[in-house]
Amino acid sequence: MTLSSIISRRTLTQISQRNPRRLISPIVSQQANMTTAIFKHIDLSAIPPGTKSWVKVDADAASFKLVEHKRSVNNLRGKESEFSTDNSGFAVYTEPTKEKTFTDEAAIRNGYYQEIEDLLKKRIPGVKKVTIFDHTIRRRAPGAARAPVQQVHVDQTPAAAEVRVRRHLPADEAEELLKGRFQIINVWRPIENPATDFPLAVIDWRTTKPDDFVPVNLLYPKREDFATDKDDRGKEIRPDESKWYSTEGYEVRGETMSVAPNTAHKFYYQKDMTPDEVLLLKCYDSWGEGQPQGKNGIAVRTPHTAFIDPQTPGDAPGRQSIEVRCLVFYDL
Repeated sequence: MTLSSIISRRTLTQISQRNPRRLISPIVSQQANMTTAIFKHIDLSAIPPGTKSWVKVDADAASFKLVEHKRSVNNLRGKESEFSTDNSGFAVYTEPTKEKTFTDEAAIRNGYYQEIEDLLKKRIPGVKKVTIFDHTIRRRAPGAARAPVQQVHVDQTPAAAEVRVRRHLPADEAEELLKGRFQIINVWRPIENPATDFPLAVIDWRTTKPDDFVPVNLLYPKREDFATDKDDRGKEIRPDESKWYSTEGYEVRGETMSVAPNTAHKFYYQKDMTPDEVLLLKCYDSWGEGQPQGKNGIAVRTPHTAFIDPQTPGDAPGRQSIEVRCLVFYDL
């Protein structure tokens, strides 16, 4: 990536954060079944052969250039029953929570985690075990440690999914569970107000092809105590924007997938999604079509991204959301 392209990209990002709707003319429609938006994808043509790209866990920054494409986005409302984690890779359910502000780390881990485990067992047949290994809170507000990410991606590669199983479960149990069906599912929910600002879009897995997915390294900030404490939750700090595109102080601790553009992709979103609703995003499924244990027609993963909806009112509150990442295991 050249210095000029980095500066250009950084400038566009900063402008969109200050006033994202300056970039797209607003369209007034509160009951629309569809909107149109700009989506950002990895630009494969700008990646030198034989190199592996990276993204950062704590910033909307990457080593590669992004290419923008205008796409239609279909509203899921009233059609939720047509989509499932098996057929499309995602699902939307009404599931109110006792937790409202998500400001107490202990309450999230001790109370909300149990709600998520119960929800998954209720909504997905055959689930026998859920292990929650991570959560991220994103707030589009000054000083927030994490903000919405505007790049089409998938949270884990198949290899990274297996690593997560072995990392978070005892060795003997992990090897046994890996023989059966396992998934990583991200449970996504708005906080306090509807996600009208910077909503989340998903791509129906059935409109993707394997070549769309590009493995990239996931960089984490180095921590001196990581050798003895591998839990990053609650330790997030806002990164210095002047160093977003530097790898100094970072290390590779994961692998995600960026998604190349494809005109066949079909985008969806839950318009004005409320805190009483959850979106299940499948990051990986060992029974997904094309995997070693794969079954025809089973979705492997769900590409997703935040986006700027031109229908968003100018006075809409900034998006707040929580995503909880879960290892999900099934009866053999």
